[in-house]
Amino acid sequence: MENRRNPWTTLSSRTVYDNPWIRVEEHDVVNPNGGRNRYGKVCFKNRAVAIIALDADDNVYLVGQHRYTLGEFSWELPMGGAPLDEDPLDAAVRELKEETGLSARHWRELMKLHTSNSVTDEVGFVYVAEDLTVGEQCPEETEALTVKALPFAEACRWALDGRITDAISVAGLLRLAAERGLAAEQRSVKGTAARPTAAPGRGKRRRAS
Repeated sequence: MENRRNPWTTLSSRTVYDNPWIRVEEHDVVNPNGGRNRYGKVCFKNRAVAIIALDADDNVYLVGQHRYTLGEFSWELPMGGAPLDEDPLDAAVRELKEETGLSARHWRELMKLHTSNSVTDEVGFVYVAEDLTVGEQCPEETEALTVKALPFAEACRWALDGRITDAISVAGLLRLAAERGLAAEQRSVKGTAARPTAAPGRGKRRRAS
C-alpha cells in the first residue's frame, strides 16, 4: 500500500447515530482542493468475513437469503462479522459452521478489501476453507438461509452474469479464479521452458535421389 500524505483535514466530528453494529459520524472537513465540506462516515463495529468453502469435488457452498436492505433474495458466500477485538479467522470458522454446518481442517486468507470506501471504513476478509466436514447449521434468529453447493466454475459464472451481486462474494470468487488462472499459466510457461528442443543440424536428413 502506498504511503502518501493525507490531503484531507478534519476540523470537527460528531456522532449522529449509534447502535450495536454501526456508528454514523458527521465530519466538517477541508477537502484536497481547499474547500469546506460536511462528510458522512459509517463506522462498522465488526469486520466482515466471508468464506469460500471448497469440497473434494471443487464445489463451493453458497448461502441464499432475503436481504432486508435490498428487498430481494441474494446468493452469497457464507459470511458474518468479526468484532474488532476478535481474530477474523476465528470469526470465519464460527460463521461457516453457523450458516452451513460445515467445518474445515485447512484455512488460508485469500484477500483483504474495503467494501465501500467512499462512505464507510468497513474492512472485509475472504478465506478459503478446504477438507470439509458436514454438520448441522445453527443460524441466528434473524437468518432464514438456503444452502447450495455449486461447481466453483459455475459460481464464478454467477458472479460474472449478475446472479451473485454481493461485493465481497464477487471479489472473493473472481480473486480465487484469477489466482488459479495465473498458477496454470505459470505451470504452462515452465512446462514449455523445460521441453527439450532438437539441436541445430540434428534433424532428419533428406535422402539424396
